[in-house]
Amino acid sequence: MNRKRRRAAAAEEELEAQRQQTPFVHCSFQDLGLCETLCTHMRERMGFSAPTHIQQAAIPSILSNRDVLVNAETGTGKTVVYLAPIVHKLQAKLKKISRTDGTYALVLVPTRELCLQVYEVVKQLVHRFQWLVPGHVMGGESRMKEKARLRKGITILVATPGRLLDHLQNTSSFCYKNLQWIVFDEADRLLDLGFGKDIKSILLFVDSLQHVSSKNQSNSRGIVRQHLLLSATLGDEVMELASLSLQNPARIGFSEPLQHEEEPSASASSRVEKISANLNDSSKCNAGRNPLEYSMPVQLAQNFVLVPCNLRLVTLLVVLHTWLDRSSGHKVVVFLSTCDSVDFHYALLTDFFWSFSPREEQGHDRGLINGKCFRLHGNMSQQERTETFLEFNKENSALLLCTDVAARGLDIPKVTHILQYDPPGDANAYVHRVGRTARLGQKGEALLFLQPCERDYLTELHKHSVILQEVSFRGMWAKLFRKIKVNTATDCDLLETHPTVSNLLKSLESFISKQASMKEIAADAFRSYVRAYTAHKGDLRAIFQVKKLHLGHVAKSFGLADRPSLLGKSLTKKRSREAKAKAKHFKRAKKQQQSLKPARMADDGDNLSHSFAEMCFMPISDIYSRRTNLFSVKMASPTVGIDLELCPWDYRQVDDTGSADTTTLG
Repeated sequence: MNRKRRRAAAAEEELEAQRQQTPFVHCSFQDLGLCETLCTHMRERMGFSAPTHIQQAAIPSILSNRDVLVNAETGTGKTVVYLAPIVHKLQAKLKKISRTDGTYALVLVPTRELCLQVYEVVKQLVHRFQWLVPGHVMGGESRMKEKARLRKGITILVATPGRLLDHLQNTSSFCYKNLQWIVFDEADRLLDLGFGKDIKSILLFVDSLQHVSSKNQSNSRGIVRQHLLLSATLGDEVMELASLSLQNPARIGFSEPLQHEEEPSASASSRVEKISANLNDSSKCNAGRNPLEYSMPVQLAQNFVLVPCNLRLVTLLVVLHTWLDRSSGHKVVVFLSTCDSVDFHYALLTDFFWSFSPREEQGHDRGLINGKCFRLHGNMSQQERTETFLEFNKENSALLLCTDVAARGLDIPKVTHILQYDPPGDANAYVHRVGRTARLGQKGEALLFLQPCERDYLTELHKHSVILQEVSFRGMWAKLFRKIKVNTATDCDLLETHPTVSNLLKSLESFISKQASMKEIAADAFRSYVRAYTAHKGDLRAIFQVKKLHLGHVAKSFGLADRPSLLGKSLTKKRSREAKAKAKHFKRAKKQQQSLKPARMADDGDNLSHSFAEMCFMPISDIYSRRTNLFSVKMASPTVGIDLELCPWDYRQVDDTGSADTTTLG
């Protein structure tokens, strides 16, 4: 009997493991309450034959008109969670919707790339319902064109908060009187980017038009507005937004049962207090689950490697060369901390040619990686960002160098590897970065670069149940040496003396030093890296300390033979402003001196005047005594000191015609 029980328990554990690895459930979207036409369209045109676990749990709650708070790992289909029920209800209205009715659903997203991605999903979902008009507004686009689209009417609007608030304040033709859904997608990132005030202002604008006195009560138009909030991580900021916008939410992704519906007579303030209390007490209600513990896909391999600072760049090149081999077919995303660092590594990988094999001649036809290289960061124009995002999606084997602008919500197809070259600022950012791979049951690998002095960062990740396996730094190079069939270094501490490593280091330094533009980009990237290193917050400040860095080795990691000045452009501009202010002060002082009559120089009680010729033969002591007042004023100036141009031996000769010549006495 005990043997049978053990077998049954083992079988259940195996089924649970299979269930976790397979995100799809054995039912259809129609079983969740969606209309047959929409389900057929999703299956035939979009390839969605079965819902994921999070979709199975959330869609029925959204169809029941409840506010919903969804907490689920990345890559589980959260976009369809809210879009499918919205499209289902809009197409089912008895009175066919016209675009002149204005906006019915509003989706707020943190970044422009995510705005475009969600907009594309909306377009596909409403393909069979042509009377439903999707649209988007976001920063970087033409306001006039957006105003024209809003004037015609947009049924489902995807927007970034800043641009949406701009149109709410300034576009009088923007009609949102029939608004029934507000969705906060990637809510944690919305708050991280400082959109909290904009979101509050947006809610006030909407409520002021619709005359909504309390949530979940019909207004004068008979409209009940539903709020949906989705996030892969749940922190204090997200709880605050939930307490502000959600009322009696159905909580998806928590192990405790859903809360009972509140009394209709309850005040808004009491409801907000209850929601905040329920969210803060979630750890007590879910069988000991820490709300700050993150759920990671089981098919994601998470590794880290400790790399000496001076070998970071060459080790990065080795990893990329290994992953993006000619026969690999991999797509790799590399996260860096600053825009300047992205530009430097992009220029290097695009223009620098090298072969690791000694048997191949170092020509100009062999790049370090096999595949196209792209870059993406916030300082690029919107057109460049859009083109990069769309082109990278189409590639089967490519490399994307980016900042955290690509870390949230983007569903990039077939990403196999994530490399975090610079550690993220917190555990939330780590979760979202690695969430670009291992999506919808696919396998993925994530590698984190750390310096030996940054090892304590792993402890911070452990606090959130994020466990990484160490990869041998020495083993990575040994694998390359075996591949190119050269001798393996015997001493790990002297790896930089190995011929392959030293030749690569010298080639990088030579390539960068010979090009002035490349050297300037590298120096800017070095300064930006040091500034970003000092910008860590909270407990991470004790780990990432600039005083622990060897700045000469940091310069080596950017291919620089010598450490550049840390002054950079910002301090140069500051010094320029100070120099201009000092020059202005000197000019004002000189103008005041010129306002005096140089031909009449007398002390108190002395009305004598001397011509220039007389002064040429006057003892220098007399000259000093007759200019004591002016000289003492200059000496008393604490900011300027003695100005030689204004010293007593500088006089102006005024002739009868009124013209003046400046002559300096020897």
